[in-house]
Amino acid sequence: MSGKKWVWSQVAYLGWASLMTLASARVFYGYMLQQTGGEWSAPLDDVFIHFNYARATARGYPFQWTEGNGYSSGGTSLLYPLVLALGYWAGFRGPELMVWAAVVACVSVLGFLWAGTLLFHRLPPGASVLLPPAIFSVGALCWSLWSGMEVAFFLGIWAIALVAWFTTVEDEAPPLGRRSSWLGLVGVLVVLARPEGATSVAVLGCSAALLVGLRRGLWEGLKILILAGFPAAGALMVQALVNWWLTGESSANGALVKLALYNPYMTPEEKWADYQFNLRYIFDRLSYHHFGEERPWGLIPLVLGLGALLDQRTRRPAALLLASAATWWLVVATNGQVRWQNERYTMPLVAWLLAAAALGLGALVLPSKGGWAGWARAGLGALLASFLVLQFWKAERIQYRDQIWFFGRASRNIRDQHTTAGRLIRKLTPAPKRLMVGDAGALIYASDLPGFDLIGLGGYRDLPLARAGVHGLPATLELLERIPSDERPDYMAIYPTWWPPLPHWFGRQVFSVPVRGNVICGGAEKVIYRTDWRLLGTGQRPRSQRPGEELLDELDVADLVSEKQHEYRFPRPQGGWTDMRVLPDPEAHERDLWDAGRRIPNGRAETFRLRGLRPSRPLRLAFRTVVERPSRIEITAGTRIRQIELSPAPGWTEVSLEIDPEEVKEDLSVSLTPKEGEWVNYHIWALGRR
Repeated sequence: MSGKKWVWSQVAYLGWASLMTLASARVFYGYMLQQTGGEWSAPLDDVFIHFNYARATARGYPFQWTEGNGYSSGGTSLLYPLVLALGYWAGFRGPELMVWAAVVACVSVLGFLWAGTLLFHRLPPGASVLLPPAIFSVGALCWSLWSGMEVAFFLGIWAIALVAWFTTVEDEAPPLGRRSSWLGLVGVLVVLARPEGATSVAVLGCSAALLVGLRRGLWEGLKILILAGFPAAGALMVQALVNWWLTGESSANGALVKLALYNPYMTPEEKWADYQFNLRYIFDRLSYHHFGEERPWGLIPLVLGLGALLDQRTRRPAALLLASAATWWLVVATNGQVRWQNERYTMPLVAWLLAAAALGLGALVLPSKGGWAGWARAGLGALLASFLVLQFWKAERIQYRDQIWFFGRASRNIRDQHTTAGRLIRKLTPAPKRLMVGDAGALIYASDLPGFDLIGLGGYRDLPLARAGVHGLPATLELLERIPSDERPDYMAIYPTWWPPLPHWFGRQVFSVPVRGNVICGGAEKVIYRTDWRLLGTGQRPRSQRPGEELLDELDVADLVSEKQHEYRFPRPQGGWTDMRVLPDPEAHERDLWDAGRRIPNGRAETFRLRGLRPSRPLRLAFRTVVERPSRIEITAGTRIRQIELSPAPGWTEVSLEIDPEEVKEDLSVSLTPKEGEWVNYHIWALGRR
């Protein structure tokens, strides 16, 4: 093709891709605005988590969920909020930030479609026109692309990596090292856009190394592998080190909350079963729901994608796309949230699979050889392709229509409940100082208040709130005790059924915000409470302390910070579940005492280490518990084993254990094992004589 014809073909393709991109975006955003009465919103609360990070960044607090909370690793993308912050700086404020997110999505998708023409470079000119309709043929993918989440942005960054891959693999001219370095640098952007993008970087780097190595020798292949892969690996390592330095956890908050791998109560067998379930769920949900509910036509994209492997012209790019999709599938199945939010976590693999299917269509329709045989094969291929496309669209068209409706209705739900509640909270008297939420997105964004996230994604300074969220509400409240009283949330906006008995013990209802026709919110009614934290801290002091005794050390069970300081270990898995009680204070029954602890099953041991003791001095250990039925506890302190009999009592009980002076060292290792029935350990104190 001459240079002028090539330019005009690129212009024509860009016009075609732009037309389809804008048409798809207009359909979804148009119906959203119709549902919301002209106000921009988003179909997911998580979109506004990105908006919170973006606003904080624009105000000079990068990588913070809300200003003043400190560094947080709770976002699913490090790079995307920085791009959104540019829009905030440019004047896209409030709901209008979604307009900027839409612009970013359109540009990103268009970049993906334009770079995708490289996939068709060995097919006859014009074959790439199949890519845009293939990408926009699945309603769920369009839903995610235009949702305001980072899916479109990630695919746009991946498209740059694809260009770098082609220049590395296809271009014979030197310098090869510079081109592979470019691939490595773009790989850093890929993993910063989505950490799961490490699978894509691995596929791009390994395939480039293999292809170049076969053509130019083993050393050149190894050089490609190092230059293409190490920067992204280094970026992930630096991110893990920063997380560990600033939060005490190398893993991101989202991973701690969402991955079964970090669940302390699940057995390895249960985690493996969960992973296998997620793998099957993703395959079935995509093939037999999002690709149409008529079997077996939902398998058509996969069949066409695999068919592209049979044609020499499309084999290499199809293998790249299918490997990217398969590795993404294997990694994202570790995420327990993959089953929610319209399966948005799976959508990059859907985009790659549909691109591979477009390659399969091109290979099927466009002849590889001239003459009557080639054209006859092309005719048969066109008939088969037409049949497959028609069957797929027949199955998919209802899903597509439903996805458009779902996009608009979900956006209206978020606006009607979360955004409305946030605006009303902002107007409360007395003026709120900090808002506690279970949904970390639109409520905080609309109220523009400092937040406290019960789930733990948002984070608060160096408190391990994400890990506490996995352990349960009692562990989260124990950490809340560590926050100064004047910084604790003075209002909370939650679904009360999610957090029993939090509102009953610590709140007074102010108002509620319902949502009608709910399809996306976590409940039909968001309830706003004025908080009352007077119960927090009431259980810190032992009630059995004797005259002349002083507190030498304290282990607050279920407080993850205190547990870490004392090397506390509960029996896991299937043990150590957190529990909490509000019962009359033994010193004054008219007052209440709140404390949290862990439930230890029969025959399983909990261990810890007490420090700061006085060697060779009398020592008494006091344990707070609630005795529900007769039980016997075996206690190993130092080298001696003792047993304590517990009798049922109506309220708090503090059990004592005397330690002989000759056994007391500066540190003391203790193990507690219930021998008859389980017990709940709430608090431990080491008391010594003055």
